[in-house]
Amino acid sequence: MPGLTGYQLRRAKRVGEGAWRTKKRYREEGNITCGRLYLASCAMAAGTGVTRLSRIMMWLLTLAGVPVISPLIAEGVIRPPEDVPVQTTHCQRYNHTMCDKDGLQGCSGIETCPKWQEPDKKNHCFVLWTNSSEGKVEITFKGCWSNDQSCRDECVSKQAVSSLKGEKNHIFCCCNGNSCNQNFSWEPAEDVSTTKPPSVEVDNKDAMVQTVLWTLGTLITLVVIVALLFYLYRRRKMANFLEIPTVESTALAPPSPPMGLRPIQLREIKARGRFGAVWKAQLHSDIVAVKIFPVQDKQSWQVEKEVYSLPQMSHENILQFIGAEKRGDNLQAEYWLITAYHDRGSLCDYLKANLVTWAELCKIGESMARGLMYVHEEQQATKCEALKPSIAHRDFKSKNVLLKSDLSACIADFGLALVFHPGQPTGDTHGQVGTRRYMAPEVLEGAINFQRDAFLRIDMYACGLVLWEILSRCSNQEGPVPEYHLPFEEEVGQHPTLDDMQECVVAQKARPAIRDCWRKNPGMMALVDTMEECWDHDAEARLSASCVVERLAVYTRNQHFSPTSNPHKESSI
Repeated sequence: MPGLTGYQLRRAKRVGEGAWRTKKRYREEGNITCGRLYLASCAMAAGTGVTRLSRIMMWLLTLAGVPVISPLIAEGVIRPPEDVPVQTTHCQRYNHTMCDKDGLQGCSGIETCPKWQEPDKKNHCFVLWTNSSEGKVEITFKGCWSNDQSCRDECVSKQAVSSLKGEKNHIFCCCNGNSCNQNFSWEPAEDVSTTKPPSVEVDNKDAMVQTVLWTLGTLITLVVIVALLFYLYRRRKMANFLEIPTVESTALAPPSPPMGLRPIQLREIKARGRFGAVWKAQLHSDIVAVKIFPVQDKQSWQVEKEVYSLPQMSHENILQFIGAEKRGDNLQAEYWLITAYHDRGSLCDYLKANLVTWAELCKIGESMARGLMYVHEEQQATKCEALKPSIAHRDFKSKNVLLKSDLSACIADFGLALVFHPGQPTGDTHGQVGTRRYMAPEVLEGAINFQRDAFLRIDMYACGLVLWEILSRCSNQEGPVPEYHLPFEEEVGQHPTLDDMQECVVAQKARPAIRDCWRKNPGMMALVDTMEECWDHDAEARLSASCVVERLAVYTRNQHFSPTSNPHKESSI
């Protein structure tokens, strides 16, 4: 029997104070059985008209059967009939909390158990006591108990010794029958932890040994068969290899030639960057762009090639990748990255020489943000391609945004990109990378949280600066349109140091100037709000690329946001 729970203890206390009542039960096993034997013998004698001597013999048989039947009843072989339901109507009562100082007055007596309306409820008697260290029995409560299937005919507790710990040292037992709790005892059950496991029979050991031997024998046989088959296979293969060919050597198929390089002709250099030069080139009848990395920048070429080679990287707002090649050997080696060619060049170069209308501004900004959104977001696997992981660009700027012929933008230059494969750590990466002018405050401070979202927010800070560049060259603003300037060019010049940017962006929290005329127009003011939310000093407050896409799409569709065009301005310089 498990240890007495707190619930049983509290319930026992309530019962001891008179809150519970119980029913009566009685059982007269031997007397009922013996009485029926006597009646049967009398009926037999009277029915057959036997003599007085015969009746005496029947009496003797009955008396002779009593010693035989009684042990059978005690052992449970013969059971008395269960026709009469056993009930418990009263029990011994005791409540130690009601005893006075002089004696047992008021705390003991007979308690009448309640009569239940429900036929399935039964009453029992119970005792709750403790055994002191001196072996003295101290009764706590006695009284009626109800509805407990574990109650027996005698009040005997089977609690284990291990269950009596600390304050939970009470012993509990319940029984069936009137005043059956007058006598009680404790026969502790043996603890499971101290019970020794049964000894394993010899037959079981023999069966286990036979199973192990059969298993080992089967495995050894399989190994021998596999080894033999492998030996025969190798022997036959070597025999064919050493056999003299019966055909002429010219009939043997020649080996496949190594895959050659693409027939690319470099035409003219279009731009020079930190990691190499970009050439306009011709591949067959197509015009392509070739970015050539020197040998010391092989790592950037490798990163950019891996990013372009990721699944589902084909997107209208990401520069189309054609291939990657290594040209030359040793120190003369060059690493080529071949992509689609766009004649309008980078957004930075285009804004230097051209103004943009409000519609063109919205188209460039929305397509640029859509490309950045696709780069940032993880694309689930399809039937044809595997999952595309999330990517942080880490060098987003107007130089790395190319314009197609229809003025839609595409993202380029992934030499510093960081790929976030699901379930894998970010890895050992340097946080302070990129172009200083476009570095976010946390990058300049060297306080980057090396988590995916933190790197994506760095890209969004730079996105706000690029939107400022586009708006500064919009022809729909009032007054003259100023010359093109890079972000912070008026504050720190064209070649700022890291200290210059830290003082300007981190210490002074400065941002590119917002012209007064922009705030007078609803469309431009809405775009200014978007820019300011992108370059917010608090990284977690910045907009996501998808939010920028949604806002610019609204600006494009809603004529209310369209500024009045200025007919006196040229669309190009």
